[in-house]
Amino acid sequence: MSGARPLEPWRWLGVPMVQAIAATILFGIPLRVFGLQLPEPIFPMALAFAWAVIRPSVLAPFGVLLMGLFLDIFWGGPLGLWAICLLIAYGGALAGRSMMAGQNRAILWAWYGLTTATAMVAGYLFVMLDSKSTPGLIPMAWQFLATIVLYPFSQRLIDLFEDADVRFR
Repeated sequence: MSGARPLEPWRWLGVPMVQAIAATILFGIPLRVFGLQLPEPIFPMALAFAWAVIRPSVLAPFGVLLMGLFLDIFWGGPLGLWAICLLIAYGGALAGRSMMAGQNRAILWAWYGLTTATAMVAGYLFVMLDSKSTPGLIPMAWQFLATIVLYPFSQRLIDLFEDADVRFR
């Protein structure tokens, strides 16, 4: 690897945020192949996890909030649902950041899965409280699986910027 890149906000926050929004829009196309639709992974989840692991920041929670509000508007859900779920995931990853430091990729993937599961369970409970009925567990499980498969994107972002700020080594 050629070394870490400088930690400029537009590089580690802005560009990945635009990419996650574009991927969400791309996967939101109502395309069916053999009667099956594309999965709807939570692309911003990879960013919420990576940003918490890379370093504490004032801007990252605002980026997570904006992406969550975008998901709510794009999918037509209750406003604030994905924003709070992504912030819960970000907060959980930020709280466990010291335990994740120096761990290998498999352990980080397990942490990513745990934070994703926490956010999805929170979303399940919030939807259940809002609609006064239980959402389907099978679609949620598929969405969870589609989201944890995105971990390599999170790892790539971590690899690019983890050592960029010497204050947080």
